[in-house]
Amino acid sequence: MSETVNKTQKEELFSAKYRKLLTNPMGKDNPVTIQVLGICSILAVTVQLRPSLVMALSVVVVMAFSNVVISLIRNTIPQRIRIIVQLAVIATMVILVDQVLKAYMYDVSRQLSVFVGLIITNCIIMGRLEAFAMTNKPWPSFLDGIGNAAGYAAILLGVAFFRELLGSGTLFGIQVVPQFLYDIGYRNNGFMILPPMALITVGIFIWVQRHRNPDLVDAS
Repeated sequence: MSETVNKTQKEELFSAKYRKLLTNPMGKDNPVTIQVLGICSILAVTVQLRPSLVMALSVVVVMAFSNVVISLIRNTIPQRIRIIVQLAVIATMVILVDQVLKAYMYDVSRQLSVFVGLIITNCIIMGRLEAFAMTNKPWPSFLDGIGNAAGYAAILLGVAFFRELLGSGTLFGIQVVPQFLYDIGYRNNGFMILPPMALITVGIFIWVQRHRNPDLVDAS
């Protein structure tokens, strides 16, 4: 009997409804390309893939666990101060992530500079806390946090990939453009490492997704 109950609970935890919380933000509900959120950090940290990857993982951790904490205490939060409580929870998670980066990845932490701290103001995180964690249980809130952070991370890393490859000829700091191309006249596109190109690249990502899924324009 207990084995049947455990099996049923396990199936419920990974039901189709819960799987959509992970998969939808990677596609039709992407917070960047559909909801146009979280653009600022994408413009700031995507010159190279390494700091972008660290930023992406940091957002995943902060969003997932902030969602869980808010979900756990949602029924005890006074309505009038819920935004303050949400900001306090996010700030605590960001401080913990920042300290871990400074302890174990100091060079990357210096590269990211104040942008780790600015995760506190990331509108994707605030939006999911307010729209989802405040009205759902911890497990779906955790999945929602992971899914939306992964959707954000996919765009962040996509932009960083093209900016570093075309702007510097490297990926994760490793030269990938063959030297013979430089010998015959190839030059890195310096414009790719400038902030305006980040915005243009994000715009291309948004255009591609909305062009392939025109029904999402009305839904957004």
